[in-house]
Amino acid sequence: MTTTSVHRTGRASDGAAGPRPAAPAPERRARKRAPGSASTWTAIGFAAPLLAYLAVFYAYPLWRNIELSLHDYTVRSFVLGDPAFVGFEKYAEVFTANAFPTALVNTALFTLVSIAFQYAIGLGLARFFHANFRLSAVLRALFLVPWLLPLIVSSSTWAWMLNSDHGIVNSVVQAFGGEQINWLTSPDTALTAVIIANIWLGIPFNLVILHAGLQQIPGEVYEAAALDGASPRQQFWRITFPLLRPVSAITLLLGFIYTLKVVDVIWIMTTGGPGNASLTLAVWSYREAFGTGQPDFSPAAAIGNLLIVIALVFGFIHVRMQRSWEKS
Repeated sequence: MTTTSVHRTGRASDGAAGPRPAAPAPERRARKRAPGSASTWTAIGFAAPLLAYLAVFYAYPLWRNIELSLHDYTVRSFVLGDPAFVGFEKYAEVFTANAFPTALVNTALFTLVSIAFQYAIGLGLARFFHANFRLSAVLRALFLVPWLLPLIVSSSTWAWMLNSDHGIVNSVVQAFGGEQINWLTSPDTALTAVIIANIWLGIPFNLVILHAGLQQIPGEVYEAAALDGASPRQQFWRITFPLLRPVSAITLLLGFIYTLKVVDVIWIMTTGGPGNASLTLAVWSYREAFGTGQPDFSPAAAIGNLLIVIALVFGFIHVRMQRSWEKS
């Protein structure tokens, strides 16, 4: 009798002294995510400036550009605000224009050749300055000068250097027995001239980003490879280049987007001419909107939207490649 009582008492006391059961997980989550909680309002407060910035400087301009391309905006209708809705008529007008194939090919050549040379030269300079010799910091700073100059100054300088009559480039060519080259006035060389100027302008960006990427690669990896007998060439292709791949990808993507929308360099040097020899989609859009005495905003907006779609496609490709690299 006593044993039974003690056993029952022990059970009762154990149950009374034991911890209270925890609240179900859904209830705890509901309490944490209550709409009126302080943490929720704090999160909204931190996100509000960013959301406002995206809405004002990204969402509204994009919506406005789409709205411009779907209506027939002239100077009169732009002021009065009564444009006629034309749907995709302006896009069809752009795609069937005589200048469209030329502008598309020139855009592809200008973009791909520019970023290829900018990346190759920038990577070579980054490897050169990675050695950290005595004057590396000073020389690296001097290479940043093209990046720091206003684009109108750089473009005007290149236009003077490539001038057919008294440009310094032709003076050097003729000093070595060559003939005068009409860099900016010949349909055969105008696109090459603006590509050369754009390559020079983009090298510092690639140099800075790739040099920073090289500094993140541990030196022990190269020491181990040297002990295994790997030559400098093998170290570059089997260590440096693979480990630099994420930095290279973002560098090429940013370079692609920037080069795709270049207007000022081409406009100052050739205005897209002679004829349409150096016309790109970005320059064509600018010329339609502001480069003539009769602005036509709707085709310009349609061309701008086409550039946005091209940039988004390559952006999504970069995201997919980045995910596949992370998985591998």
